[in-house]
Amino acid sequence: MDNVIRIAVALIINDRGEMLTVRKRGTSAFMQPGGKIDAGETPVAALIRELGEELALKAAPEDFAYEGRYREQAANEPGMIVEADAFSWLAAPAVSPQAEIEEVKWLPVDGPITEERAALSRNHLFPIARKRHAEARRHA
Repeated sequence: MDNVIRIAVALIINDRGEMLTVRKRGTSAFMQPGGKIDAGETPVAALIRELGEELALKAAPEDFAYEGRYREQAANEPGMIVEADAFSWLAAPAVSPQAEIEEVKWLPVDGPITEERAALSRNHLFPIARKRHAEARRHA
């Protein structure tokens, strides 16, 4: 379908129950880091490449757990749908905004959030992050 953008995204959740989000230059919504999957690229390879480009973050495939594929209206491209392969990582890596990333914020997975979030993040990824954080706390 011509209006579908295939992406890979990271749910990076720290032990304080916060998830890493990014805001691209010239936009207002926070979302998970990640990006478009290039032809011939696996979703996890695309994610690792994008995390390096956007946040100067070094990660390995074994850092991530696959959380499934989710579809939602694109935040910054009207009329487009994002289809995201989502991967979680319980970690608090140091990050440095690069390329088109203007701002990085750790947002709570529980409780009120006043920042504008992309629909994919709000409707699908934050609920997953809440579950993963709760599971991690039970097993700690």
